[in-house]
Amino acid sequence: MLKHARPRRWFMHIVLIMLLTSYTTGCFPQPGHNDEAYDGDTVNLIYYTIGEPDKDLQLVNDKINEIMARKIGVTITYVKVSWLEYEDRLNTLISAGSPFDIAFAPDYATTAMRGAWLKLDDYLTGIGKDMYDAIDPTFWQGVRMNDGSIYGVPTNKELAVRDHWMYPASIVNKHNIDITQYNTLESLEPLLRMIRQEEPAYIPMELDRDSQNFFALHGYEYILNHKLPLMVQSLDPAAQVVNIFETKEARQVLDTLRRYYKEGFINKDAALREPGALKRGAKVFWKSSGGGPLSETTWSKDRGYKLVAHPVTPNTVTTEAVRGGIMAVNANTKHPVECIKFLNLLNTDPEIRNLFNYGIESVHYTLDEQGQVVLITDKNSNDDAVPDTPASSYSGVQYTQGNWFILKTMGGDNPEPLDKWDQFRKYNDGVVNSTVLGFTPDLSSLTAQTANIEMVWQKYYPSLMTGSVDVDTILPKFNEELKQAGMDEVRQEVQKQLDAWRSQRE
Repeated sequence: MLKHARPRRWFMHIVLIMLLTSYTTGCFPQPGHNDEAYDGDTVNLIYYTIGEPDKDLQLVNDKINEIMARKIGVTITYVKVSWLEYEDRLNTLISAGSPFDIAFAPDYATTAMRGAWLKLDDYLTGIGKDMYDAIDPTFWQGVRMNDGSIYGVPTNKELAVRDHWMYPASIVNKHNIDITQYNTLESLEPLLRMIRQEEPAYIPMELDRDSQNFFALHGYEYILNHKLPLMVQSLDPAAQVVNIFETKEARQVLDTLRRYYKEGFINKDAALREPGALKRGAKVFWKSSGGGPLSETTWSKDRGYKLVAHPVTPNTVTTEAVRGGIMAVNANTKHPVECIKFLNLLNTDPEIRNLFNYGIESVHYTLDEQGQVVLITDKNSNDDAVPDTPASSYSGVQYTQGNWFILKTMGGDNPEPLDKWDQFRKYNDGVVNSTVLGFTPDLSSLTAQTANIEMVWQKYYPSLMTGSVDVDTILPKFNEELKQAGMDEVRQEVQKQLDAWRSQRE
């Protein structure tokens, strides 16, 4: 017995070494990273995202599952919830502990601090490494929370989301307008007056109840989100946290908007109008939206006529911008590995990414001779195709669903340039990081105050930021009720945490 014990022990050691070596050197096939079909058990994930539920959603879901089951052994139940209902629905799912696996996370920081999302760091060095390498490092910096960990996968897109002011090309050409000369809210006044007088069919300036971050024109960014109106100067490394509505810049913005509203430049229903996509065919002269390079091409397709646009805010990378399109994994998922496989595929596999964005080739789009996507469009009452309109049967929400740089470009009327993604890379190389990029205050001890502040914000913000009410009367009430709700206490706590965060980076 003793004679055979030593050779057997050596044999077992050799087998173990061979197994470990083959694993660490990648000799075992990795699902999703080779051409062989996956032949293990298939796991289904429940995935929630924002957007109007499409007539062909199940058709697209089935096609996605057919491909993903073959590549990585994962399928999804693809759930889209309307724009107006999504945040409330997601918060309910999280609070109730309802089963789901992956979701678009519009309020990423707050929900991460509630423990809603799975910590991803270990996965991003393993089965998620391909997507980690594919996404610009600045995005990962921006989504890293104060504990040093990452809880969501950001959309790889433009780094600096600049406010662009867009105008109908036909009106700009007709009146020989140089749109690059209009970079402040006040500079628009003679232009809007001319439009009201000479183009009465057009709304001179369109706003909605969420309005615009006009304060970014003055170099400010929100610390958390616009429902908590605490802001800081992006490029000042010593800037103090302020209630933006107590600043002289805010007073200037509000006075200008009030004057424009009384002049009839702003749509009368602005304080009640729900935010959303550009209304097709609407005759609007000035409209603002956040975007990057070539955004006017997409906006022209949405509006149904050619638009021209000009960026008016700095090319600063803010925390809010890099967190605008995050997909996160439920901390309570039973399938964390499969969730990462899915997210990894979505961010690295062009076949899957284009399917999510455009639908099924020959059903929802065709490819032209340049390999660009030409949407198969809805028909009008004369049975003619409506140019550049996505068929109502399926439409992806691009900023919510992964890496843009593996998407095909758009053809049709107003085609995108073939080097679109090269232009995006060049643009990203030229941006400037905010001095508070990645800072996230922990306000978990002040939830009552932040909830009360949001209620006050909902009461006053839409009417003030659309010029619909008298500033002298309403602004003092707004600020007084913010104080009563706990604004000073919250501001002081945010300032304290920001000071500590800055000192750690010195």
